[in-house]
Amino acid sequence: MSAEHKVHRGSGNVFADIGVAHPERVLARAQVMARVADVIRERGLTQQRAATLLGMPQSKVSCLMNGKLSMFSLDHLFALLNALDRDVEIIIKPKAKAEKFATTQILVTTTP
Repeated sequence: MSAEHKVHRGSGNVFADIGVAHPERVLARAQVMARVADVIRERGLTQQRAATLLGMPQSKVSCLMNGKLSMFSLDHLFALLNALDRDVEIIIKPKAKAEKFATTQILVTTTP
């Protein structure tokens, strides 16, 4: 028995691939959320300790660590990064002439 499988190359943004509205914004929020979770892990914080530090219930930290995007706005995620002693810089610039549309991107650096 042989099954024919079609393989589709992804765009690099899973949210665009599955048809989510404003996929670049959703991807940016997911990337910021992942960074918050990474910082919590890097610092060796338990969910309870992170909850105390971030001023929210442990259950919400659990949602954060498990990627529940709908629970967190980008603004809230930025505030959480600040509470974790991380600076957040936002750069707004004209789009590249070669690009058809302006984009939203998250760039993460680990050095000050």
